[in-house]
Amino acid sequence: MTILWENLKIAVQSLRQNLMRSLLTTLGIVIGITTVIAIVSIVEGLNDAFSAELASIGQGVLYVQKFPWASHDWQKARHWPDITMKEYRAIERDAKFISGLSPMAGTLATVKWQSHKLEMIQVLGVNEQYAAIRNSFPAVGRNFMKLDSDRARHVCLLGHDVAEKLFGPRNALGEYIRVGTESFMVIGIIAKKGDFFDQNLDTFVMVPYFTFLRSMQNRRGLSIVARVVSADKIEAAKDDIRGILRRVRKVPLPKDDNFSINQIDVLKDLYDKLTGGLYAAMFAVAFISLMVGGIGIMLVSVTERTREIGVRKALGAKPRWIMLQFLLESIILASIGGIIGIQLGAAVAKLVAAVTPLSASVKTWAVLLGLGFSSTVGIVFGFFPARAAARKNPIEALHYE
Repeated sequence: MTILWENLKIAVQSLRQNLMRSLLTTLGIVIGITTVIAIVSIVEGLNDAFSAELASIGQGVLYVQKFPWASHDWQKARHWPDITMKEYRAIERDAKFISGLSPMAGTLATVKWQSHKLEMIQVLGVNEQYAAIRNSFPAVGRNFMKLDSDRARHVCLLGHDVAEKLFGPRNALGEYIRVGTESFMVIGIIAKKGDFFDQNLDTFVMVPYFTFLRSMQNRRGLSIVARVVSADKIEAAKDDIRGILRRVRKVPLPKDDNFSINQIDVLKDLYDKLTGGLYAAMFAVAFISLMVGGIGIMLVSVTERTREIGVRKALGAKPRWIMLQFLLESIILASIGGIIGIQLGAAVAKLVAAVTPLSASVKTWAVLLGLGFSSTVGIVFGFFPARAAARKNPIEALHYE
């Protein structure tokens, strides 16, 4: 224990005497660890925010539509037939793994109340099940009833921001607004959802589906929104719906589908690919920086101190003491670099979160990863110069210039 303590004191003293060299050697490690912690924290913060956003807009929901979300087959999909109520009725009748189903059609229209007017507002035609499917229940008022859609009643639900911009603090329930050229009575205000990648989720008006068909003069195809009974049944539900649609559309067995079954998880897959690229870049930068720091430890520790090694060995220092001193020096440098890098990385992540829309979350595993990186550099790059120093011939070392 005494030998270890003495070598530790010698190592610390040597580092203090060569402060500039120690700082430059540590700099590469600091940059590498800072990069790891900062990027991991920012990406993990984005992951948390993205997962929360996905949950808010409906995971476990399938969208039967003409066009695919994540594909390069849009030109091919242009020639596919539109989705119609025929397909909706077939899914409603035969699907086995669906707990909620709604047709959905949309357009853009001007919305007015008295002198207040909003341009280019999304108008959606849906049924009474849509609120449960998309977790879009009214915070005030009531949801659609089946009779509202069956009888094409002129009632509507407002997104939070539309209600706020039109009515301000005034109670909107029972008021009549104009959507396009038609008048609708407000029966509910949807709870605020916020933004999803800078897209406002609270700027819309919902009307009963058959009212939409009659009032909006929109004859384009519809989408079908379906909630799956449970997360483990998503693939089974997709296969079931695919079989129903191919049968209804009389698609021959060898031919591809002429429709798309989209889900939010597709966006998650695309997002994961993007963040995977960030992680790859992070590890590349960190690896290069740590290699620079490690090589600095290796070269500076031995090459510039050959004469010192010779003097110590001539005075009776044993090879294992020399090896222990150099190993302790490298571990100290790497540990200091790791601690500074972790603190700087967390600070950078918090600064980015403070001055940009990006979020940051410093994870425990990221801190442990940074410590693991710095420890590895200290041990691996410290071992080789320590061993080289211990093996040097003292006479040759004393003659080294």
